[in-house]
Amino acid sequence: PVTTAATGSGILIVGADKSVSGSVTISGLTVTAAHIHEAPAGKNGPIVVPLTKTSDTVWTVPAGAKFTDAQYESYKAGNLYFNIHSAAYKGGEIRGQIKP
Repeated sequence: PVTTAATGSGILIVGADKSVSGSVTISGLTVTAAHIHEAPAGKNGPIVVPLTKTSDTVWTVPAGAKFTDAQYESYKAGNLYFNIHSAAYKGGEIRGQIKP
């Protein structure tokens, strides 16, 4: 955990075919990278989907993204999270667990 004034909100849409779309909107920091990771709340995990910068404050799931069967199960179990990285906090400055 880090102390920061940064905030963010995101939405993730997962189709029945495991296709993924959505974005996160961030304020209060300069983002160096943003991803969806796989791990339960309070744990760190590997990157599942790298997000694409669409503006200084918005990062988006790339077109055509799709979960594997295992990632889809993690999504349904609430074991995916958005992780927003900055120069000050290379491991992630803010994160938000994704709830199905």
